[in-house]
Amino acid sequence: MVTKEKLSAEQFLPKRRTLESLRAAARSCKGCDLYKNATQTVFGEGAKDANLVLVGEQPGDMEDRQGHPLVGPAGRMLDKALGEARLPREDVYITNAVKHFRWIQRGKRRLHQKRWTVRLSLASPGCRPSSKIIQPKVIVCLGATAAQSVLGRPVPIARERGKFFAGQNGEAVFVTIHPSSIFRRREKAEREEEFRHLVSEMKVVQRKLRGMAAA
Repeated sequence: MVTKEKLSAEQFLPKRRTLESLRAAARSCKGCDLYKNATQTVFGEGAKDANLVLVGEQPGDMEDRQGHPLVGPAGRMLDKALGEARLPREDVYITNAVKHFRWIQRGKRRLHQKRWTVRLSLASPGCRPSSKIIQPKVIVCLGATAAQSVLGRPVPIARERGKFFAGQNGEAVFVTIHPSSIFRRREKAEREEEFRHLVSEMKVVQRKLRGMAAA
């Protein structure tokens, strides 16, 4: 079942793979049914020669409307953490494991659905192929879906958060939370503590990049 869905998506991949051709392929991809209710495909964006790639899970409501990854509240939280860690967003390439917004209507709000398996995150062209093109030194996985799509296996965040793993193309893969999870903490003190934890992890990534550049 997984192989069949993955192969159907790969039929949409271009023979000559560049970021531009992958972007066009993602717009026309019908390898899974996620495209049906989405406003548009939200492809990755950022520096084409980035040493750091951030992989999120899926576009949210604002990303779906604007067509850019991580521009909603979670994205602003991430930008703040990157800023404190001295990792300018303009130097980073940002993408999502899933390129379409999967949602359900709740009153006037469109709430994201997370009831998929990784076979759906692999159905949309762009995550692994674009990482091969950019050839980053470090990939940061924001959340379990992102980590599973990059590492190719289930990743329990509570156990593997804050660790580096070997990537498929020689890069270091770092696992952490998705910043949207910070908003689910009930107490302000808990949210602040979780944010500080995220900042400390981005500083670890920054030091890793600096060490790799010096090697």
